[in-house]
Amino acid sequence: MFRKFVIRLLLSPFSLIYGTVISIINMFYQIGLLKASRFSIPVIGVGNLSIGGAGKTPHIEYLIEMLKDYLDLATLSRGYKRQTQGFRFVTNEDTALTSGDEPLQYRRKYPDIIVAVGESRAYAIPQILQRYPTIQAILLDDAFQHRAVEPGLNILLTAYDALFTDDYLLPAGRLREWRSGYERANIIIVSKCPRTMTDTEKIKIVNKIKPKSYQQVYFSYYEYGYPYSFYQSNQRISLDKELDVILLSAIANTDYLYNYLDKEVKTIHEIEYADHHVFDKHDIEKIIKVYNNNESKRKLIITTEKDAMRLEMHKEQFQKNNIPIFILPAKVAFHFDEGEKFQAEVKKYLLDFRV
Repeated sequence: MFRKFVIRLLLSPFSLIYGTVISIINMFYQIGLLKASRFSIPVIGVGNLSIGGAGKTPHIEYLIEMLKDYLDLATLSRGYKRQTQGFRFVTNEDTALTSGDEPLQYRRKYPDIIVAVGESRAYAIPQILQRYPTIQAILLDDAFQHRAVEPGLNILLTAYDALFTDDYLLPAGRLREWRSGYERANIIIVSKCPRTMTDTEKIKIVNKIKPKSYQQVYFSYYEYGYPYSFYQSNQRISLDKELDVILLSAIANTDYLYNYLDKEVKTIHEIEYADHHVFDKHDIEKIIKVYNNNESKRKLIITTEKDAMRLEMHKEQFQKNNIPIFILPAKVAFHFDEGEKFQAEVKKYLLDFRV
């Protein structure tokens, strides 16, 4: 704890410089020296103040599930860590290298919606509307700090165990801008909450956040489904206490996932990489070696849907070595029976939208 304090203290001058630059940029937007683009269709932004780990992808998918049967939808992401540049539509022929893992996940799971990537959202949105003029709403993935586009509805996520109220600016902490940035949000979701949560905990967190009069705070958690095969998605299994799991992940924070699996299986051996890590042949050889060296009679590898997008390029090598890999799906649910309330707030924005 003391070491962490000292490191934060040493890095604080750099955080101050970083924060000053961010403050100047935000001030330019406030006084009109920099202009944010607005569009003639509803734009919903989902993002966070910190770097990674708040669960943007499952919350985007929650909105897709909620709206896809009623509206022609598009999602727009930056396409983090892709090896292409500029604007592009994501197709089934893409890989994580050409589109990024999260956009590819949206494309594979929801083939009826338009999925696009582009560093400049202000440029990308007109491109989407020109090609697909029937689009009725756009979901912006991880765009809270990208002020060049002003969403009509701004949804801010903050993880239960890493609230922005307790964090510090980069590089001393994980915040990408000052805590006061939360004031731009219309909705705040405290994500990755425990499955059981009391009203007392809820009130305590709301008091820490201090939402503005125009902001509503919600609390969400994950419901995990039956793991499905990396090779055949219709093949599913049940977890049990006789199963030894190798948890293969390259996401920002595995604690929530680990805690779930710990209650469901016998043992967990972790193979962990940095968030959005691009697996190479040496990684795959290591993973296969770890699996083969595990002496359990009932063992398999479990990974996340996002990681599966990056592992897909090595599917043939895994299959050739008879490595059983299963993908654990996660979906968002809301505490305190407030899912309908959240949906009603989103629907109200859509119904009230005027050009």
